[in-house]
Amino acid sequence: MEGEEEVKSGNGGGVIQTWLNRHHLLYTKATKHPFILSIRDGTIDISSFKRWLGQDSIFVREFIPFVASVLLKAWRESEDGLDIEVILGGMASLNDEISWFKKEGSKWDVLISGISPQKANQDYCSFLESLMGSEVGYTVAITAFWAIEAVYQESFSLCLQDGTKTPAELMDTCQRWGNNSFGQYCQSLQRIASRRLEKASEDILRKAEEAFVYVLDHEVGFWNMSYGEL
Repeated sequence: MEGEEEVKSGNGGGVIQTWLNRHHLLYTKATKHPFILSIRDGTIDISSFKRWLGQDSIFVREFIPFVASVLLKAWRESEDGLDIEVILGGMASLNDEISWFKKEGSKWDVLISGISPQKANQDYCSFLESLMGSEVGYTVAITAFWAIEAVYQESFSLCLQDGTKTPAELMDTCQRWGNNSFGQYCQSLQRIASRRLEKASEDILRKAEEAFVYVLDHEVGFWNMSYGEL
């Protein structure tokens, strides 16, 4: 169909580039949110950072079963065994991430185990759970997975650029998601998603684009919550 071919061609940039162009404003809101810009500019209210730290520590625990479900879908549906290696690499890093949140919580006097999820966090976690069902195919799930990781990578990498005023005590946080190695991992996920999308039916393309937009919406909501814009 003509509409499907237009999305797949992406004017030479592929499906994902088409979506990035189409949803540019929302993507910018997700990757250049005032919360991130305040870290980059050195103006962040530490209470906002602590709120994000506590809420994200909850989110990552909910993120683990989602990634496990993506791995299972890859095992069932992927034609490329390298997909599993890439996803496994991401899963391995999540154990270290949980330890990091515990360490940072202690550093900032944030009682990780005693925090309740706020509504934006609950909504995001519910969205992840909705992607874990067997009725959601691998293409849609890996697209959402890539988008979640890519938003964090692009956001925190802004805080590592030359000339920024990122506070020294927050550099470790920014390095965790903004470093080049994590960026390469996100590119690997994007290549997997792109390969799947190029072969997808119009229905799967529609569902994958919806998942992409939902991720961006939830990311903006999560940043708003962290920034105190409830």
